[in-house]
Amino acid sequence: MSFHMVGDTGSARHSDFQALIASALSQQAAADMTVGEKPAFLFHLGDIVYNHGEASEYPKQFFVPYEDYPAAIVAIAGNHDADVNPDAEFPYQSLDAFMDVFCDTYPRRMMFGGGSKRLSMIQPNVYWTLITPLAHFIGLYANVTKYGTIADDQLEWFVKELRYAGAERPNKAIIVCVHQAPYTADTNHGSSLAMIDFLENAFKVAGVKPDIVFSGHVHNYQRFTKAYEDGTEVPYVVAGAGGYADLHRIACVGDSRVTDEHPVFDDVRLDNFCDDRFGFIKIGIERKDGKLLITGEYYTIPRNIMHGAGEAMLFERFFVPVGYPSYSLH
Repeated sequence: MSFHMVGDTGSARHSDFQALIASALSQQAAADMTVGEKPAFLFHLGDIVYNHGEASEYPKQFFVPYEDYPAAIVAIAGNHDADVNPDAEFPYQSLDAFMDVFCDTYPRRMMFGGGSKRLSMIQPNVYWTLITPLAHFIGLYANVTKYGTIADDQLEWFVKELRYAGAERPNKAIIVCVHQAPYTADTNHGSSLAMIDFLENAFKVAGVKPDIVFSGHVHNYQRFTKAYEDGTEVPYVVAGAGGYADLHRIACVGDSRVTDEHPVFDDVRLDNFCDDRFGFIKIGIERKDGKLLITGEYYTIPRNIMHGAGEAMLFERFFVPVGYPSYSLH
């Protein structure tokens, strides 16, 4: 199976790359379909609509750009999707529009979709698990706070989902997604100790670690590796350069705004990053000789593409063997 992943595609301010990323995703998906490799879906990592998740912004920021994407779109909510505009003409509750678009009771056209043909999704909740033949996708919701806040009821649910998914290893991969990035070396957000603590606590209680963790929130691409005492290594990937007007820069060595002087960073390394181009991820999962292999590809949009030069370009490719202690890249 294959699928796309992208985060932070919305932008209240004008962004040429908002439409370019959506177009590149649609073109790549359509090309894959012609060779029999149809993407199963696009997994959105949150912040679909800025700045306050208003229904009135969905046509411009989501429905119009992604009208031609030829597969289903599933999503976790970002902090901006959950925010509420205090000056809204018509009062609404946090996540009202997100729930209407992605957590409907049956697929239908949206009243506020601006005439879009795209139907609502039927995710069962704002946090949810998608079970596929090759992987369990566990999507978390970390609320509206900058560094994420997850209550005990979701923690209890998450532990159960990890255990359930772990029982099907190594026949299925475990992919965890949360909007607020646990690890990031950017100068705008910085790592979330709250999300690190939440995830590590859940992994410990469940006795199960995922094969890979994806996040958005930070407007760039970063790939980390966390090494655990039992010898396993888990990639943590940030993919939030989906079109928001501004990109976030990675800190230079010695920048006082970013520090790794905390025990939780001792076994974490930054393997690669791209902070000057917009982009998205394509993931493939293949069963070969009875074993699963996750292949990740990060594609970027050159800044000069608006002048007619170039298409989405492969930035890097990495591999995650499911059930093995480490992974590799090329």
